[in-house]
Amino acid sequence: MSDHVARIQEAWARERPDLDVRPQGVIGRLHRVAGHLTEQLQVVYRRFGLGEGEFDVLAALRRAGPPFERAPGELAAHTMVTTGAMTKRIDRLERDGLVTRRPSTSDGRGRVVALTDAGRDLIDQAFTEHMRNERRLLDQLSPEDAARLEAILTTWLAGFESS
Repeated sequence: MSDHVARIQEAWARERPDLDVRPQGVIGRLHRVAGHLTEQLQVVYRRFGLGEGEFDVLAALRRAGPPFERAPGELAAHTMVTTGAMTKRIDRLERDGLVTRRPSTSDGRGRVVALTDAGRDLIDQAFTEHMRNERRLLDQLSPEDAARLEAILTTWLAGFESS
């Protein structure tokens, strides 16, 4: 069965037989799968009035455990975004009553971002639905294939992130 990536590979193999286009099979399919996954994950975020970035911030605060707070720089590190992008996300979440900001007790110049009760309730509901959605998406693979894929991706990702 020929998919979009296979058709592109076939065309390149015809036009550039001097090049090995096999890497496109993995990279191209991962790229396309990532796009489909992002689209499907965003459906749940939108259902809760969140973008992917806001979901990530609320999730990072919730994962922190009681009292569900972190410094903005920590949040940026835990969500892999710049501090400037983090500020915009926090502004929106604060405006929506999902987080609060207060001065840090350990650093007079620093700030701390904390989940409000409404923010905690929202992320608990959204994360529950998010996990259901991820299960639905992963159930397209057999449990054995999912475990093999996770092992392969873990090894591959470690190669990028260990440097």
